Amino acid sequence: MAGIARQLGHPSGLRGRLVGVALNRGNRGFVSAAVQALQPDPAAVVADVGFGGGVGLKFLLDGIGQSGRVHGVEVSETMLSNAARRYRRDIKAGRLALHDGSLTELPFADGALDGVLTVNTIYFVAELDRAFTELARVVGSSGRIVVGVADPEVMKRMPFTGHGFQLRPVSEVLDTLRGAGLAVEHRRISQSDDAPHLLIATPTPPRT
Repeated sequence: MAGIARQLGHPSGLRGRLVGVALNRGNRGFVSAAVQALQPDPAAVVADVGFGGGVGLKFLLDGIGQSGRVHGVEVSETMLSNAARRYRRDIKAGRLALHDGSLTELPFADGALDGVLTVNTIYFVAELDRAFTELARVVGSSGRIVVGVADPEVMKRMPFTGHGFQLRPVSEVLDTLRGAGLAVEHRRISQSDDAPHLLIATPTPPRT
């Protein structure tokens, strides 16, 4: 279980590639709902942070037009290498750029993005306030941030989450987003009691 937990947090090697395939299959509906919540415009510049198996990159590329641009950010060299092969045509066309980076150190200038999503990543982040401050920094004043998180009670029942996963109450995650200067809408991807959560955040206008 500890090995599975490590691979989910930082996929590497052959096992990591298999984890990527499993992530794409298991999270497809969740990631699709997150992209729909992001609502990228055809000319938007958007990013998927911690893209894992890369299915979110596909959904984002499908959601923008030819003048839009997608960025993928990952800490895993294995996942970056997989995405570079899978999306080589989009990279060559300038529609996709891949970056080595993390939620707490994003490779973008202030306000560089119109939207950013991150799904099933915050379990591996110790400094959540720093991560959300960083997300707020790179999104423009009219931008949008979507954080996808599985229900913590569901996650507690999975045997591997006892090995290094940080399972926070959704209320705590919401409070941390607000502490980063963001207004937040909270929704579930379905009406099921076990349904994952989408936290849709937008910058709060400065007080005058």
